[in-house]
Amino acid sequence: MNPAYDRLTTRFARIATIGECASMLGWDAAAMMPPGGGAARGDQLAVLAGIAHAQLTAPEMGDDLAAAVTPDDPWQVANLSLMRHAYTRATSLPSDLVEAQARVNSTCEKIWRTARAASDFAAVAPQLTEVIRLTREAAAALGQVLGMAPYDALMDGYQRGIASADVAPIFADYERFLTHALPEAEERQARQPAPIRPTGPFPIVAQEALCRSISERLGLGFEHARLDRSAHPFSGGTRTDVRITTRYREEDFAQAVLAVIHETGHALYERGLPDAWGRQPVGEAAGMAAHESQSLIVEMQACRSDEFLTWLAPVLHATFGGDAEFYDPANLARLWRRVERGFIRVDADEMTYPAHVILRFRLEQALISGDLAVNDLPGAWNDGFKALLGLTPPDDARGCLQDIHWYDGAFGYFPSYTLGAMAAAQLMAAARDAEPGLDQALGQGNTGPLLGWLRRNVHGQGSLLGFNDLLQKATGRELDPACFQAHLTARYLGG
Repeated sequence: MNPAYDRLTTRFARIATIGECASMLGWDAAAMMPPGGGAARGDQLAVLAGIAHAQLTAPEMGDDLAAAVTPDDPWQVANLSLMRHAYTRATSLPSDLVEAQARVNSTCEKIWRTARAASDFAAVAPQLTEVIRLTREAAAALGQVLGMAPYDALMDGYQRGIASADVAPIFADYERFLTHALPEAEERQARQPAPIRPTGPFPIVAQEALCRSISERLGLGFEHARLDRSAHPFSGGTRTDVRITTRYREEDFAQAVLAVIHETGHALYERGLPDAWGRQPVGEAAGMAAHESQSLIVEMQACRSDEFLTWLAPVLHATFGGDAEFYDPANLARLWRRVERGFIRVDADEMTYPAHVILRFRLEQALISGDLAVNDLPGAWNDGFKALLGLTPPDDARGCLQDIHWYDGAFGYFPSYTLGAMAAAQLMAAARDAEPGLDQALGQGNTGPLLGWLRRNVHGQGSLLGFNDLLQKATGRELDPACFQAHLTARYLGG
């Protein structure tokens, strides 16, 4: 008998349901809401954030956490531990600060949309200053209670168990790798035939049907999912009602297709979480780096492989017609695995992408610590980008205004992207060892062997294990960045 623990599971299920409501409102704001609804939506999200925070910080929650007997079942043990961690984080922050952050973040994000379109950083700088002021206040409060540096406390909210001291040497090592690997890849690429771009127009109706078909082929059932349009592709919704989005351009189908493949990876993770632990902390994804590993193992590791492209090429040709040479698998590989220095993170290839993340990791630490003033951000961005990739952004729209994250208050998130890419390479190597027919199946458009392995070793584990423990159990070792470098070397350097 453990009545305190039972009451806790009921309370956390209620909090999770409130979070589901907020998630749906967030999806609607990006995919369906008319522009005039922005202010009211900010209020709605702020109220829900306040209600969830009040539920989590209620005195009876603390009483039950103190009275709960440690269960025998390892899933319940982990669930109780995660409950205590969530309570500690929540009680570190006053409810008025939580609501103020939700409201300010929503307002800043709306201003950012206009500022980015106009490449006008000055238009959003005052609101971003307020976002950072409140974020610093929250980070300091969290850090004091958790015994972490303020920035590490923000990182903890996205990926437990990973701190800036863990990430900095990994990123520094990758920067060293990039100094020789990038020019070598560019030189090797220059010796190959130039890729031929398929010429459109590619009807959006046909693209949309193709994207849905590919997503279903990858294993996403649309009895529990939707595919819609938004300005920026994302995956949201709930575990049993997943919402993925993409954007379409008539002159290029690749953007929509690859985005849907990526977001389907996220959606498959959500759909594969353990049913028995729905709406409980231990039933959630193991963090954002873990989540990114699942989108990237599907997109980069599986669907951009030679084998999968061999299957996909005739599907694309049948959908859009035109010259067959456009859809030759080797040509698709040269198009979709092209290494190219560019300004936009979301368009970056997998070799240069980490440089975009490294820059953001360093700048956001400086913003949170106060070492970098908001008004100095554009210049610092341009200097850092030049040092990493040898390019200077021509305007702020292609510089510090390109991402939504900071303007929506998401500091500490960016490292998850590259940690996820590294984990994806490590997981794929382990999956290939465990499933010898995996690549042959990909050549038939069959991701079943890979998805089955991920269901057992990642998805079905929920948050039972931390990031490194999850990798240890699945692959036999904690995060090993060498796996990612080996993958890039094999794919781009021919070694």
